[in-house]
Amino acid sequence: MKIGSQAHHSSAISSSNEKVILVRGMDLCAELIGHISFTDHIWLLVTGELPSAAQCTVLDATLVAIAEHGLVPSVQASRMTLAAAPDALQGAVAAGILGCGSVILGAAEAAGQLLDGLVRRPHGTPLVQAATEHVRAERAARRPIPGYGHPLHKAQDPRVDRLLEIAEQAGLAGRHIEAARVVEGVLPELIGKPLKMNVSVAIAAVLLDAGYPLLALKGVPMLARTASLIAHLLEETQRPIGFVMSAAGARAIDYDGPVPEGFVPAEH
Repeated sequence: MKIGSQAHHSSAISSSNEKVILVRGMDLCAELIGHISFTDHIWLLVTGELPSAAQCTVLDATLVAIAEHGLVPSVQASRMTLAAAPDALQGAVAAGILGCGSVILGAAEAAGQLLDGLVRRPHGTPLVQAATEHVRAERAARRPIPGYGHPLHKAQDPRVDRLLEIAEQAGLAGRHIEAARVVEGVLPELIGKPLKMNVSVAIAAVLLDAGYPLLALKGVPMLARTASLIAHLLEETQRPIGFVMSAAGARAIDYDGPVPEGFVPAEH
């Protein structure tokens, strides 16, 4: 990102006057509201064009696949924030989104960069060779292969097959899905154990094959998870567990720092 003087002083996303609201050049009230789905609108906002029916189907499937994931750290942070500040729904949602990084939700972006690099490999380089070289380099640097392996779904992440099936049915399965499968195929020999594709690389593969921008990839899990956070926060107002989680965390952690003579920590 350039810092300082910039040449652009305009935006192509929206504008309005007294009578008309434009979004990506389309009349919001006359052409969009009641005519397109929210998933269509996401694609329009991000790319500047309405998606085809197939593209909308794939994006919609990825949003559904990643929206809810139980009481992961970002959800716990969100619920505990609302417990402490029940009047700040926006702050609680923000707390959950701020927990989206390379481990939680950000893996789709990293997996997308991996697949994009393989698809854009030097002309004439076999895909298997490019994947093998990449995995070896990452292993030598002690970096994980993003989008492969799952702590629970070790044999197969059930969301992967479904997303790939939807992409194939939509006629959008292409080189990124192929690259994802090739990486999965070379992993057992190179790392000594099979690591299956997880939902993060599946999301990246189907969206990139559908023509979704790589640089906007991380936003898809974030957008999907926002819907889930709102559901968790509504439940928090009705069936609060924020302080239950906080107390459980305190009980799980022992203090092992210095203490004055005779000091005994209180039991939680």
